[in-house]
Amino acid sequence: MTIPNLISISRLFLVPLTIWLISTNKTVWAFIVFVLAGITDAVDGFLARQFNMGSQLGTYLDPLADKALLVSIYVTFAVLAEIPVWLPILVVSRDVLIVGGVILAWMLGAPVAMHPRRISKLNTLAQITLAALVLGDLAFPGDLSRVREVMVYVVGALTLASAIVYALDWSKHMSADHGPGSRSGSPS
Repeated sequence: MTIPNLISISRLFLVPLTIWLISTNKTVWAFIVFVLAGITDAVDGFLARQFNMGSQLGTYLDPLADKALLVSIYVTFAVLAEIPVWLPILVVSRDVLIVGGVILAWMLGAPVAMHPRRISKLNTLAQITLAALVLGDLAFPGDLSRVREVMVYVVGALTLASAIVYALDWSKHMSADHGPGSRSGSPS
C-alpha cells in the first residue's frame, strides 16, 4: 500500500460526502470537497511519478476514484435537474462499454492493455470542468447557465467521440490474431 494509493482511497471516501452535501443543499461545502478531491488527484499522481511510488493497484484505484466521483455527481445533478438526464446516461454507458469490452477481451483470451487516449483525457477534463461549473453556479452568486449549457454539449460530444475511439480500438484489437506465436497482445 503506497501513499498515492491511500490518497486515492481517501478520494473514494469523499464521494458519498460530496453527494450528501449536494443533496442537502450545502453546495459551498460540496464545491470545497470537490476541489479537495481534485487536489488529492493531482497529489497522488505527482507522488507516484516523482517518487516512483506507482503501483499496479494505483493504476486501477486512481481512475476508479475519479469515475466514482464524476458519475455520482452527474447522476445527482440529473436527479436534481441541474443537467439533462441524457448526459449521465451517456457518460455511464461509455464507461460500462469500456469496462465490458476489457472484460470480454480478457474472457476471450485477448487481454487489452488500457492506455488512456488523448480524446479520453480531454473528455475527463471537460467532465470535471462541467461538474465544477455546476457546483460553483449552485454555491456562489452569479449565473453560469449559458456556460453550463454549452459545456453540457461539449461533454456530450467528447464522451461520444471517446466511446467511438475506444470501440474502434477494441474492434481492431479483437480482429488481430491472438493465438500462440502471435505478436499482437494489446491495442495499438
